[in-house]
Amino acid sequence: MATANDAAALIEESKRLAAFQAVADHLSPSYRHIGIGSGSTVVHVVAAISSLSPSITSAMTFYPTGAQSEALIEDAGLRLAYINKLPPGVQLDVCFDGADEVDSALNLIKGGGACLWQEKIVASAAKKFVCVADFRKISEGGLGTEWKKGVPIEVLPMAAPRVLDELKRLGAQGAKIRSGLPGKAGACVTDNGLWIVDAVFKPLLAKAEEGYEDGKDGVWTVDGLADKLIKIPGVAEIGLFYGKSGLEVESGAQKPVAAYFGMADGSVKVQTLEKGLV
Repeated sequence: MATANDAAALIEESKRLAAFQAVADHLSPSYRHIGIGSGSTVVHVVAAISSLSPSITSAMTFYPTGAQSEALIEDAGLRLAYINKLPPGVQLDVCFDGADEVDSALNLIKGGGACLWQEKIVASAAKKFVCVADFRKISEGGLGTEWKKGVPIEVLPMAAPRVLDELKRLGAQGAKIRSGLPGKAGACVTDNGLWIVDAVFKPLLAKAEEGYEDGKDGVWTVDGLADKLIKIPGVAEIGLFYGKSGLEVESGAQKPVAAYFGMADGSVKVQTLEKGLV
């Protein structure tokens, strides 16, 4: 009979397999600027990069999305730089990051680890963003189906009460300021000194059907809700990664070109807009 430790080990192995395949498929030896995201899956991404020959990685510079990925880069002996030091007119060749949930159109919920703003800055600075996750992050019923904790929203602390009011008006079924417990009393404070509000909505539609009224009865498309949330005064950034991928626009993409999922059976499935999940 499988134990909790067995289940945890299976999930870690699935993350590792997805990370190593994603790096093999998307990290060309010719690349020079690489974004490194945050979260448990990215540990394996950095391990995959570190397993490459120093003759390849020594020519590369790695840009973190927060304190965790900064430490991973340094501990691996890779060259560290910050996104504000990326030369003008230069894009990251690729960014690797995880997700809390991925829908059929490669829209993401991110921010479970409270690094969403820096994650979005780094992802949108890349020519292509590659998502790496495990099988639990696949959403077949719309964002919010598997990730039950809500859309993370980074807010100015003084605006948090008003933001909560606006979220209720938009149909949020629950919205609250994320606690810093167990490590810290009070609110969760991001690397930017802001707070996180988690807002639970009905599962989000990847796209609207003809004649659909966005927001009716509290049901939103990803794009429609994202547009409303980012316009709330006091909101700095939202944990919906949506819009276009790096295959569709030359710069500013938020969606990944591909998502790699480690599966429970030891396989890796790859999701793209062109082929779906295979």
